[in-house]
Amino acid sequence: MSRIGKNPVVVPPGVEVSVAEQIVVKGPLGTLKIAPHPAVTVSLDGQRLVVTKVGGADGRIANAMWGTMQANLSNMMVGVSKGFEKKLQLIGVGYRAQVQGDMLNLSLGFSHPIAHRMPEGVKAECPTQTEIVLKGSDKQQVGQVAAEVRAYRKPEPYKGKGVRYVGEVVAIKETKKKK
Repeated sequence: MSRIGKNPVVVPPGVEVSVAEQIVVKGPLGTLKIAPHPAVTVSLDGQRLVVTKVGGADGRIANAMWGTMQANLSNMMVGVSKGFEKKLQLIGVGYRAQVQGDMLNLSLGFSHPIAHRMPEGVKAECPTQTEIVLKGSDKQQVGQVAAEVRAYRKPEPYKGKGVRYVGEVVAIKETKKKK
């Protein structure tokens, strides 16, 4: 069993943390909030956040939430100081993407264009017509938007056409042969 909860979360310079009913992390890239689970407590010790298990909590739930809360706080520190990004690429003839304000316009071979509205806190960029870069301070939100965009046209297994993450490997199947 991993004991990731033992490791304290170091607060990077330029980041402010307040611990009350909610943990609020402010940094140069934004503000993130999280409510601690009742099975754990979070305390600020100088420039470190320490997560501890509550004594009366169920052992399995407390162990799970101990590591989860530590990982979430660590991701928040990285998010407000450096940020997160996901890169997508469009593979296919005529597949294009472009950003207009907070809308991501996709042409994915359907009879109609797809307009995907970016939520608050996630920004999209298109360095080329076949690349999409999603940036934000909340790791979960950036990953969720990337999954939603990918779901419009998942990579198909015969030619590999579709929206895929950069570096994703798509296993290409062999087509059926006539006898």
